[in-house]
Amino acid sequence: MLYTLPVLAYLIGSISSAIAIARLFALTDPRSVGSGNPGATNILRQGNKTAALLTLLGDVSKGVVPVLIAHSLSETPLIPAAVAAAAFIGHLYPVFFRFRGGKGVATGLGVYLALYWPVGVSLIVCWLLVAAIFRYSSLAAIVTSALSPLLVAYWLPHPAYVVMSIVLGALLLWRHRDNYRRLLRGKEDKIRLPSRK
Repeated sequence: MLYTLPVLAYLIGSISSAIAIARLFALTDPRSVGSGNPGATNILRQGNKTAALLTLLGDVSKGVVPVLIAHSLSETPLIPAAVAAAAFIGHLYPVFFRFRGGKGVATGLGVYLALYWPVGVSLIVCWLLVAAIFRYSSLAAIVTSALSPLLVAYWLPHPAYVVMSIVLGALLLWRHRDNYRRLLRGKEDKIRLPSRK
């Protein structure tokens, strides 16, 4: 039973919140908008904040729910770590959508919040600091991804969790490879703050 949990986690991760919410709200498929990434940002680009928030919550939940279930059923860190990785990989490479998924930032956050909430909160603080200073969402995600194994090693110093965090961090960095080029060329979109009137 326990060893089927990673498979179930992968299938849960393969459900695209962005595509489901876009259809529910009669929005354009997020894969054909902006960066083509099926995530909350491309839903937000269509001007629907409610749909974007629901997409974000859905992606976070895909990481939270499987890991919490694994925690409740397993006494060893190996199963929750495997489930966390499977849910994350499902979001990146969903079997239901020809293995073309999102970048994994929100689902990764959900995984870490469920594993041990101080890790998730630390990652949120890191993301917010980098985003506030440089105003690049992608740069914030890249820096946070690079630091995540160090934070996990501090808060959850078990080899299974550390290895899992290295895998997740490497995949997140790989998924942002196009952002590196745009950042270096100065063509990456900055976070736009609401204007004061």
